[in-house]
Amino acid sequence: MAQPSYPATPHYQYYHEFLRGATTVIPVMIGVLPFGLLLGAQAAQKGLSVGLLSLMTGLNFAGGSEFAAVALWSATPHLITIVLVSMLVNSRHLVMGASLAPYLNHLPRRKALPALFFMCDENWALAMADATRRRAAGQEPAFSLSFYFGLAVTLWAVWLASTTVGALIGPVLGDISRWGFDMAFPAVFFVLLKGMWKGMRCAIPWLVSLLCASLAYHSLPGAAYVPIGAVTGIIAIVLMGAKA
Repeated sequence: MAQPSYPATPHYQYYHEFLRGATTVIPVMIGVLPFGLLLGAQAAQKGLSVGLLSLMTGLNFAGGSEFAAVALWSATPHLITIVLVSMLVNSRHLVMGASLAPYLNHLPRRKALPALFFMCDENWALAMADATRRRAAGQEPAFSLSFYFGLAVTLWAVWLASTTVGALIGPVLGDISRWGFDMAFPAVFFVLLKGMWKGMRCAIPWLVSLLCASLAYHSLPGAAYVPIGAVTGIIAIVLMGAKA
């Protein structure tokens, strides 16, 4: 597909790329909506106020750790335990941030830090896939920061809105998981994996990570399976690179 030609104004190019990101994330956004409603409804059933939930989802922006926090919430919550479990579940962001760092290290902190704040699994995967396509097409820079912000800000706003609405209507709807909303996130991740598919050899680290995380999930307590899956996947990549 031919790339559009931009006028001489950099502002036009920035807004065009931002809009391209915002439209690219729409299919993922549709999958995130029911998951946000589910989180909001569960939080309301646990007694979290709408304001507190909105603050958590807006500042944390990581669905897995937020579900873990809600599951651990009680009338007298053990905040240290919730924080530690959230950090453990979010440990995968260390790997994601490391892969994103080469594209951000030339930026001033006022741009790099917001980019990292808005990073989540979905917009990271879409942005990295877009950078790969741009590099293959000879476009420079390969990583479009404005495209990334179009993805990230749009998805953040939808996540914040959907969790808030879920908290408001959750007490009325009851247990909405019976409608199958909890299958939305796995479906989204399968779509993301399909978009990043590069052949069987590149899928080996995914398989290693999946198997090790599954074993850890069934044999170890808590969320230890998350960093185990991430670390074993990285080890598989390193070993495969050493043999190449």
